[in-house]
Amino acid sequence: MVLLSTSAMPRRGVLTLVALLLVALNLRPALTSVAPVLGSIGEALALSSSWQGILTTLPVLFLGIAAPLAPRMVRRIGPERSVFAALLVLAVALLVRPYIGTAGLFLGTVVAGGCIGVIGVLLPGIVKRDFPRRVSIMTGLYTVALNLGASAAAGTTEPLRQALGGLWQGASQGASYSPWQGALAFWLLPAVIAALFWLPQLKGTKPTRVPARRGARLRHDSLAWQVSLFMGLQSSLAYIVFGWLPTILQDRGLAAVTAGLALSVSILLQVTTAILAPWIGSRMRDQRAVLIGVMTLTLTGLLGCLYAPIDSIWLWVVVLGLGQGGTFSMALTLLALRAPDATTAASLSAMAQGIGYTLAAMGPLLVGVLHDWSGGWNVVGFLVSAIALGALAMALGAGRDRQVASTQGTE
Repeated sequence: MVLLSTSAMPRRGVLTLVALLLVALNLRPALTSVAPVLGSIGEALALSSSWQGILTTLPVLFLGIAAPLAPRMVRRIGPERSVFAALLVLAVALLVRPYIGTAGLFLGTVVAGGCIGVIGVLLPGIVKRDFPRRVSIMTGLYTVALNLGASAAAGTTEPLRQALGGLWQGASQGASYSPWQGALAFWLLPAVIAALFWLPQLKGTKPTRVPARRGARLRHDSLAWQVSLFMGLQSSLAYIVFGWLPTILQDRGLAAVTAGLALSVSILLQVTTAILAPWIGSRMRDQRAVLIGVMTLTLTGLLGCLYAPIDSIWLWVVVLGLGQGGTFSMALTLLALRAPDATTAASLSAMAQGIGYTLAAMGPLLVGVLHDWSGGWNVVGFLVSAIALGALAMALGAGRDRQVASTQGTE
């Protein structure tokens, strides 16, 4: 594999790479930090499984709802300033959401999801523009950084809650404070750091003058819909894992810290296939074989986590992580491979993430509803199987060696 060489890039290219990776680190902690302490949140705020499902669904839903805001922000202030503004609002939302009651928790989660949705739409276009010859490896590195952020939040939030609880024992404190609040608020720090490193990108940036309806043509392109639906269905499985896997594993007998660690390990292992899958896929005539392979691993790992003996759980979280690292990075890679130019890639990214994440939000919500209805987790296997089979069907279309219609010149 040919690795990305910083010596071959100008200084601004290196700074952009570092800043991009730090921004990518912030695209999942707002979501994955909730799952390990979901039980504590539910107990403190008297939330049923359905309401906990809504809490895990809202940020994913607003990833999609907020996606159309990204092109509008680009037209007004440019892509770099749009990323910076979203990072600042994200930091504020993460700071205040644990401390302003149940309604505030839900509202802060909505705002955080919207900010992440805007940034997620903008970064693929920036990558296509600034690293046109390194799209696959940059997509892999971007996904690695995203996974590291997700893994860190999943694995350390519960230990952080326990550490804060120990510090607060015996101390004078108001009844409104709880260790899970500080554990959630901690994740504003990476957003602040990323914003500081992103500041040099703002120098000399201008609004991007593009027609407001530039992406309308894609709505009539069947390949664009296949890419969008694949993005949504594989994301639905990812957010079911982010939102519910620790709770499922705790109910199956694992301690809270171990369950959070299992999610963290699964996400961390995504790093391997996040790099390998796009690298292999971009060198094949089409990407169907790679897409089928990683989706099969994902479904196998999910079913193992649900039904296999709990003593073998580490095998299944490994399989799950390898599968999901490949599915997400391939979904991002398709946005570049199926677009003939950077402008179309940005339009396809907005469509795929807008439609895809709105669809993906239904997964975590349905898990909560099914759990309340059935009183257990066995029925969830039917849901994840149906979603995975739908993703496989979309992969057979999205993985073909074709490109969507160009949006350049669309008015």
